[in-house]
Amino acid sequence: MDWSRFDGSKVDPAILALVKAASVVERNGLDYAVYLGRVFVGDAPFRQAADNWGVEEVQHGDALGRWAMLADPGWDYWSAFERYRATYHIDSDVDASRRGSRTGELIARCMVETGTSSFYTALAEATEEPVLRAICKQIAADEYRHFKLFYDHMHRYLAREKLGFWARTRIALGRVNETEDDELAHAYHTTNEAEGVAYDHERCIAAYMAHAMSFYRQTHVTRAVNMTFKTIGFKPHGRIASLAARLAFAAMQRRQRRFAARLAADSAPAAHGMSLQAA
Repeated sequence: MDWSRFDGSKVDPAILALVKAASVVERNGLDYAVYLGRVFVGDAPFRQAADNWGVEEVQHGDALGRWAMLADPGWDYWSAFERYRATYHIDSDVDASRRGSRTGELIARCMVETGTSSFYTALAEATEEPVLRAICKQIAADEYRHFKLFYDHMHRYLAREKLGFWARTRIALGRVNETEDDELAHAYHTTNEAEGVAYDHERCIAAYMAHAMSFYRQTHVTRAVNMTFKTIGFKPHGRIASLAARLAFAAMQRRQRRFAARLAADSAPAAHGMSLQAA
């Protein structure tokens, strides 16, 4: 990255909040690599690939964190990450996948890479800040390459484990729904809220999703749906995929409005309190 191109006048506060949260999630990739190493004991090629993947995730986090510190000099990426690690933990003490099979685990990983590739593409196209745009484009390309890595290994295991279409669909959609779990909510809390503020999942996930979903366009959702269809073994292009993409985008817009309404409701008491203090 050419960091000298950074232009603070083009920083969007909403995007900055998302970047701060994303930086600590990405840096936590090494813990996921440990988890994958334990799930795939005996598969040396995949474990090496997973270790390399973890290193690249950390690189993503460090780049985003460095940019966020340029955009907000009063914010410290390293202390924010330590705070995140202290409040959110990945259970890596396992001897099998939480998805029920190695194929299922790789499907879940494909879905994560589908989401992140789409997310960073959306941010790259939304931001006017040139360094962040370059970072997000590079990360989006990396995440698509990671998708292909997990997809190729998924097919290797699928040939052995014979996981059916509906089982693959259930795992894929289940992983999509997990985007509203504590991982992102805790990331938003520890990177954007002051120390001493009590964690509230509903407040934090509303703040994160209201901002994140607002930057998605139909093209980003269509790409994600196509990648999802490919993962579960359905034709990724065609009339059914196009209809699913349109429905998915409409559903995302409805959810974004609900999250935005919750965020506004949470902000109203604080604004009222400030007005009373001023009076």
